[in-house]
Amino acid sequence: MQIFHRSTNTISRATIYGAVFLIAALLWAVLELQRSPYITYAKVARPQPVPFSHQHHVAGLGIDCRYCHTSVETSSFAGIPPTKTCMNCHSQIWTGAPLLEPVRESFRSGKSLVWTRVNDLPDFVYFNHSIHINKGVGCNTCHGPVDRMPLMYNENSLQMEWCLDCHRDPAKNLRLRDQVFNMRYEPPSTLKPVTLDGKEYTDQMSLGADLVRKYKLRTVTDITSCSTCHR
Repeated sequence: MQIFHRSTNTISRATIYGAVFLIAALLWAVLELQRSPYITYAKVARPQPVPFSHQHHVAGLGIDCRYCHTSVETSSFAGIPPTKTCMNCHSQIWTGAPLLEPVRESFRSGKSLVWTRVNDLPDFVYFNHSIHINKGVGCNTCHGPVDRMPLMYNENSLQMEWCLDCHRDPAKNLRLRDQVFNMRYEPPSTLKPVTLDGKEYTDQMSLGADLVRKYKLRTVTDITSCSTCHR
């Protein structure tokens, strides 16, 4: 005697296939959520005690990154400027602007402003600014067009897959050291070649490959090793 209707086989197959596709869709959704600005805060401006504009200070006034981020060439940490750095200028200009009262109060009291870190890596990740700067990685390679940001945000996800994409092929992002702080840097082209040690380059990959050797970058195996960033 047949207990189940023949259609049960079809329903069972459809249920199994449906469950597989449902699980796959859920996994895809979770991965997309993990990469989304909701998690990474990419391109999302963070609230700050003072709405500091890099666009105004960098592009408008031409202030070099190193004026505020003084340790970027020699330390793992780029450095956050003390209030007195702000007051070098603002003790003379915009001296009564309400917008800058938190800066003046910080200077009077000696209590540091508490800035919200924008490009903030997890504590289990080791990152050294000086190594990247001295190996020819430009500021805007990681931080994006900072000179066009009225309010600071992280341009990239800062997730491991993004870091590894560069570490697997660093040549595509290397430039001459004197161009590291150039926020409007353009890779070499036939219209704008770059000269290194008497040799002219018209494409980024050729220049990058020679900079890998000139700057003595470690092997791809080394810089993609877990212990390079996780110590």
